[in-house]
This record gives sequence, C-alpha cells and structure tokens, in this order.
Amino acid sequence: MLRRTRRLLWIIVAVVAFIAAAVFLRFKSPPEAARLLPESDGILYVNLRPLRTLVHVNMPPVTRAPEYQQFLDATGFDWERDLDQAAIALHRMDNPNGPNGPVAYSMVLVGRLDGRRIAQWLTEHAAATENYAGQTIYSLPSEGRTVRVAQIGYDTIAISNTPTPEQIHSILDRHRTAALPFAGSTLLARHWAEIPLLSFAWGMGQIGLPFTQSGAIHVFGFALPLAPNTTFLASLRWVGSLRLRVVEIAPSEQVAASQAANLGLLLQLARGVTQGLAPTPANRGLEQLLGAASLSSHRDRVTIRAALPAATILDLLQSAPQSSNTSQSSLP
Repeated sequence: MLRRTRRLLWIIVAVVAFIAAAVFLRFKSPPEAARLLPESDGILYVNLRPLRTLVHVNMPPVTRAPEYQQFLDATGFDWERDLDQAAIALHRMDNPNGPNGPVAYSMVLVGRLDGRRIAQWLTEHAAATENYAGQTIYSLPSEGRTVRVAQIGYDTIAISNTPTPEQIHSILDRHRTAALPFAGSTLLARHWAEIPLLSFAWGMGQIGLPFTQSGAIHVFGFALPLAPNTTFLASLRWVGSLRLRVVEIAPSEQVAASQAANLGLLLQLARGVTQGLAPTPANRGLEQLLGAASLSSHRDRVTIRAALPAATILDLLQSAPQSSNTSQSSLP
C-alpha cells in the first residue's frame, strides 16, 4: 500500500513538473503568429491587446473609405477593433522597380473573425483559388500584384503578396507544427532571446530596408551612417512608461564604437532641431523622447534606449487628428 502511494505521488509530481515546464516554454517562446512566418529578411510584430487594456481614451472618430466600409459590412471585421496581433515578414525583392517594390510581405493576423463571412467575401473577390495542405488559398489581384489569403484557424488568417506562393505555403506548413514552442524561421531562432520580456511590439532583421533612399537610411530627414543591410533589434514594452530599445548589430567592436559616436552626434543634432518646432503634442512628445534617449555600445552591439511617460502618450492619442482609411483594398 505504501509503495503504491509513493508511486502515485511520483506520477503526480512528474505530471505537474511536465505541465510547469510546458507552460514555461510557451511563456519564453516567440508568439505563435511570429513562429508561423516564413524565412525572411526582417520581422515585425505587434500585440494590440495590451494596448487596448492599458490605453482607455476617447479616440477621435474615424472616417472610413467607402470600400473599407463595404468590407466591414460584408465581413464584420474591423481592423481597428478586432485585430489583436499582427506578425509581418519582410522579403527583399531582387527587382526594386517591380510591382512589389523593394519589399514584399507575408503576414499572420490574429483577431476576432467571422470565418463564414470572410470566406464568402474572399470567394466573391478572388480571381483564383488553390487547395494546399487541406486549406483554400484565395488569390486576389491588387495593383499589379497577387495577394494570397488563407484562413488557418478560427481566429487566424495568413496573407502574402510575394511573387510566388512559396511563402504562404510555408506558413501553412509551419501551422501544422505550431505546437512546438521554439519552431520558427532562422531569423527568429537567432535573435528571439535578445528581445526583452513583455515586449508588445518588436522587430528584427534588416528592418531599415523599407526606409532606405538611394542606398541610405533616413529617419526624421537625417541620413543615418548605416548600411542598408544593417541588422537591428527593436522593441517596445510597457513598464509604467513606454520603453523603446533599438540595438544595432555591427560587424565588429571597432565598427560598433564608431557607429555609436556617429549616432550620438546625430542624436544631438536631432535634439537641436526639435527645440525649434511648433509646440504641438506630437512635437513635444518627440522632443521628450529624444531628450530621454541614451546611447551605449558593448562589444558589437550599439544600443539606444528611450522612454515616454503615460501622460505624454495619452496627450498624443487624444490630440490625434481625425483619420481616414483611403485604401482601395480592404486587405493590407
């Protein structure tokens, strides 16, 4: 009897330990939406749920374009209200003058979906469909490109505008192994451990690519002394204030020290420029952000940190101008 009781206790302990380990791994692993993304040059992710929880303000009314209102009426899906998470993979295009421009995207969106209504809307607007891995992929023409869409769960949808279906096929393949906590692309596996805990928005990889102009990266009108293929890690998290952290991964410690000096000079110039701007909430927020920014280098990493208090963020949100969705397409 005693041996049976001990055996039972050991089984209970093992089960509890297994469950605790599984919960810990899921907590430490990247979000599932990001793990589904295909191989890419950059990844952007945002979780809107904590923002809606933390920020309770009366936002200005939104004027919607007729096309977007028709999409909302047909599907019941409002991007501003129903989208909870967005994970976006950026793909560098060999021909920057092609229909995709320099960057194509693949994305996984998570939110409150009415699958039946969305499937009906996709069926009515798709130029073609494909069945892959038991899922229907809808192909929608958009400004010389093909946007492929697939519903991969009751709350999840995949979208890609890459020239071939390879990327959306990869998302569907990864969805079948989504339970593995550390599955994902090479880029995600390489850098996820460096993203701060509780970050609700982050990016990694060559995320400066969309902002390049003539081979240089421009921010606020300044040309940054960075190569267009520089790898960055950026994150936003809320710890009583909004904390921004941007890390540049330099090729060597010497390059990192040089970049830190150059960026420090640009930071000082930017602070001087903002002091002469009109005292609008947006300009005050920018001035405060730059004023609180700090820069450091350690080995091959250059790190910029900045913070905005809650009062400044609420001021920015409440003073935001009336927005309008003027896109002719209801999908991104």
